[in-house]
Amino acid sequence: MFRQSKRRVAGRRNFDERSGSSSGNFILNGTASEEEKKLYESLYQSRLSFYTIPPKGEITLEQFELWAIDRLKVLLEIESCIQRNKPAREMELIVKPLLQKLLPLTTDDLEIRKKDYYSHFILRLCFCRSKELRDKFVRSETTLLKLRFNMLTSQDQAKFVKTLNLPFLQFISDEEKEQLSTELYQTISGALQFQLNLTDENQRRQYFNQEKFIKLPFESVVDLVGNRQVFIKKGSAYLPQFQQLNHIANEFSSMLSTALLKTSQNIPRLNEDDRLLPILHHLSSGYDASNFVLQDQFGNASQGEVTATSVYSAKIEENFPLCAKNMMNGLKTVHHLRYQARQQLTFFLKGIGMSVDDAMQFWSDAFAKGGITTEKFNKEYKYNFRHNYGLEGNRINYKPWDCRTILSKPRPSRGEFHGCPYRDWNVDKLTLELSQGMKLTQTQVNSVLDNVERTEYTVACTKVFEMTHGGSTNVEINDQTHISHPNLYYERSRQLQKKAEGAAT
Repeated sequence: MFRQSKRRVAGRRNFDERSGSSSGNFILNGTASEEEKKLYESLYQSRLSFYTIPPKGEITLEQFELWAIDRLKVLLEIESCIQRNKPAREMELIVKPLLQKLLPLTTDDLEIRKKDYYSHFILRLCFCRSKELRDKFVRSETTLLKLRFNMLTSQDQAKFVKTLNLPFLQFISDEEKEQLSTELYQTISGALQFQLNLTDENQRRQYFNQEKFIKLPFESVVDLVGNRQVFIKKGSAYLPQFQQLNHIANEFSSMLSTALLKTSQNIPRLNEDDRLLPILHHLSSGYDASNFVLQDQFGNASQGEVTATSVYSAKIEENFPLCAKNMMNGLKTVHHLRYQARQQLTFFLKGIGMSVDDAMQFWSDAFAKGGITTEKFNKEYKYNFRHNYGLEGNRINYKPWDCRTILSKPRPSRGEFHGCPYRDWNVDKLTLELSQGMKLTQTQVNSVLDNVERTEYTVACTKVFEMTHGGSTNVEINDQTHISHPNLYYERSRQLQKKAEGAAT
């Protein structure tokens, strides 16, 4: 047994200690040595990387998980923006603060570059296991590359392109450009006007005269061919330099897709490592970062305003997500909630700032209207509510349930009100609530229903929030705009409500 354990531990090492050298292209262990600095300078000759060389050094398990979580937050926000059909400029406004906080590449700090490099390869391990996860990861990472590329200066962009050595990335001669000048200008004139905001004809002509063009096979930029944004001649596409990002992104996407398939073939070799597999499973499960949303912020927006009586006020209930509204309506109607709904609503109210004394008053008053006496309430329910606040039993400070936890619970049966309405309600009931209760237009309702049909319930909830609160650009971005927690919905809604009240006064 000892020998087997010894072999397993030895097998976990990612480099040959006996060599004692730093030769080869891999990321080193320990402090920032000169060899390690040189390696990262080669990997990040620009502020971006294609991640072509896998890391072979050692990092701590804490770094392994935390770095992956930070990158996952960014990718999930990007994926949510894609699903919500956000234009590129609005997506950049949403994601840029998150990038600066979690994955900044604006400095030459070695640890920041190391975090970016390792986190990419860690998430490759997480999302290589199925075609759906691979497609999402490639789409999100490619979009991240585009966003970062557009944030670079023109000098840094040119420097990055030179490091790639991509095939077919060759500029045409001035003579060839002169021969095709009429066709080239007619093709890109619209893009110069709408993408670069060059509304004046003289400005567009001057820009065209200085612009360089790349000649490459048309299949490398099929998306631009379909939109008639490049000139085609004899099977070759003439791509202006300001649109070279499309070719770069396609090459990166193709490279990453191939790498993910190879990674999936090597995943079985990790089966003996009982440290990494639980972390990888936790990160990749459902491609959902709802567990990683910081919950310490919950309750700040209300600041003691939620009591046993004020919780029924229109001002407070206006900020409730649909799941909380459903449980409150059920409580008002039948004056009782079954166990799952009691748990879900208790933790939600606790998260928005209701104290334990107010919670006791709130539940006892609600149940009393249904004929439950104070004696019966104290005997059958009081202990459970106090336990949820950490005052009984093991005295655990339970957190409010996030969307992932709610969706993992059993679906509600007749007479139950817990769960997620976007998953549990039929189309007619959900349509009626969205159109009449939340005043959404038919187009908006159809957009939400499309996400519900694709089982993207948190995306549907995020869309509803944006449609009822003036759009995503109206939200102060602290961590994520994607709603993956009922209390996050309430916090942001209450903040905007207070902001409107302050402006009115």
